[in-house]
Amino acid sequence: MGLFSSPAKVYKPAADVDLGPGSDEFYISPNVKAPRVAGLLVKIFVWILEMPIVGQMVLYILKKDNLINKLVSDADIPEPPLFTATHSWEDIPEQNVMLTKPDLSAAERVQEAVGCLPARLEATLAADAPWSGLKRWTIRDFYDAYSSGETTPVQVATRFLAAVKESSGPGLNMAFFISCDPEDVMRQAEESTLRYQRGAPLSALDGVLVAVKDEIDCAPYPTTGGTRWLGAARRCEADAACVAQLRACGAVLAGKANMHELGAGTSGINPHHGSTRNPYNATKIAGGSSSGSAAVVCAGLCPVALGVDGGGSVRMPASLCGVVGFKPTAGRLSSAGVLPLNWTVGMPGILAGTVEDALIAYSAIVDQSQPSYLRPELNLPQLMSSLSINNIKLAKYAKWFNDSAEDIRSCCDKALKTLQAHYGWQTVDVTIPEIEEMRLAHYVTIGSECTASLAKYLDKLKRSEIGWDARVALSVYGSFSSRAYLNSQRLRNRQMYFHKEIFKTADVIVSPMTGVTAYTLQDDAFDTGELDYINGAALVRYSIAGNFLGLPAITVKVGYDKGGLPIGLQFIGRPWSEATLLHIAFAMQEACAKGYKKPAVFYDLLKKE
Repeated sequence: MGLFSSPAKVYKPAADVDLGPGSDEFYISPNVKAPRVAGLLVKIFVWILEMPIVGQMVLYILKKDNLINKLVSDADIPEPPLFTATHSWEDIPEQNVMLTKPDLSAAERVQEAVGCLPARLEATLAADAPWSGLKRWTIRDFYDAYSSGETTPVQVATRFLAAVKESSGPGLNMAFFISCDPEDVMRQAEESTLRYQRGAPLSALDGVLVAVKDEIDCAPYPTTGGTRWLGAARRCEADAACVAQLRACGAVLAGKANMHELGAGTSGINPHHGSTRNPYNATKIAGGSSSGSAAVVCAGLCPVALGVDGGGSVRMPASLCGVVGFKPTAGRLSSAGVLPLNWTVGMPGILAGTVEDALIAYSAIVDQSQPSYLRPELNLPQLMSSLSINNIKLAKYAKWFNDSAEDIRSCCDKALKTLQAHYGWQTVDVTIPEIEEMRLAHYVTIGSECTASLAKYLDKLKRSEIGWDARVALSVYGSFSSRAYLNSQRLRNRQMYFHKEIFKTADVIVSPMTGVTAYTLQDDAFDTGELDYINGAALVRYSIAGNFLGLPAITVKVGYDKGGLPIGLQFIGRPWSEATLLHIAFAMQEACAKGYKKPAVFYDLLKKE
């Protein structure tokens, strides 16, 4: 190892690690050693990294300074590698759920889900209740308005297209979409309107606008992955499985939502398609990589959007934009037709304005195509009341939980105390060892899989076709050795053991969703992207277990920082316990909803003309 060597970590067997609250396990807060750079400095850095010998030396030093070598690549780890985050079927006891039949169509599952929602009193339909300063129109609101003839899918689609045009103009420049075909949107809306006129809508989703991240196949659009070249190199032949299920329910696919190029960043800054702005404050980031999906839901353009979550890429922008972000258990949703950028950690996810709408979308796109002996039973939560489940135990690792900005820490603590006071749920103090080690192992894994997936394209591609910040990411990703990848999977095995042990005493793990709220978009980053690994590490601090271990996780808004930017709280569940997570998130939403505030950029698509 020579001049740059440092003592590698020697791990003791996972079974010997103390997971109790008094554990002497050392918590490492990410101490990222890399300055923020943008503009010309990014270009210079790319030129250095792409130099044959000098670039390799710089990459080695970067990995050494950021502990990748010490904690991952060169480490001595006793466990064998675990290469996938899939989970065997388990009979998880869940409270107040409805077991669905295995052979239902997507539309039939949607109707089952609607039957699980709480009844609505007339008072709750008023514009100021129960959301106080924010009324988000839900899937049921659209369905009721269409069924009564108060409005039609065509009228809503017309308002939607006008809003997209306005938000894309020079006055706002929100960059919500990469592509949106008005003719295709209106065609779908016209077909839906005819079905309502005949009294035969396909489901409660009929005529409801749903945006799709441009990492997911959705005809007639190319799938760009946020690039300017991938759409031509890889043709979109048909809808992805999750999109096909939404289409079968009558949803109006609204277009391809913007994203960070190749999903290789956390800001949503995209030099090719514009940088998505946060509807709460258009000078702030929306987060990545599902930036457009989070922002369109936040701004009221769609009650639901699809994203892809490989490293918090659904939940993190959902939190920054103040909407619900839901990533089910690995294997619960089909990844067919999704760009295979990181196949052992990534999967589709749902962004929604409310937990109820997340449930409806989830019921529509859940994968029931596997044989019954492989497919876990699908339980839907009966959200009749937030008090419908009890004796919930929330695992909290205090050192990790508190490693966030002061506003986030205090807000999430208050939300947790609210759950305890309202519902009598218990917080259990635990230790989750090797959090930073897991983040680095996930980074090696997602980077290695991304370069392997794209190799057949990158070998034939001019570097100038790729954004500058993405070129940095690809250089780093391509530098990981087979030893680093294998040791990362050993660390995955350890973390799987730790989390299974924690779930023996707790129903969910609770944490903030991000370590910082949305930060400012700076002008020097629009053309080149930016390298801001310090903020990036803070944004993904709480995301990793959901992806690296394939665990279900959900985030819901619990308040705002002093600047009025949203703060999200996350719940991570046992494998296949989506119903319990949705119950808990719904309870949290009900406790906080009266304090929700309207974003600065917001469109009311059901407003009477």
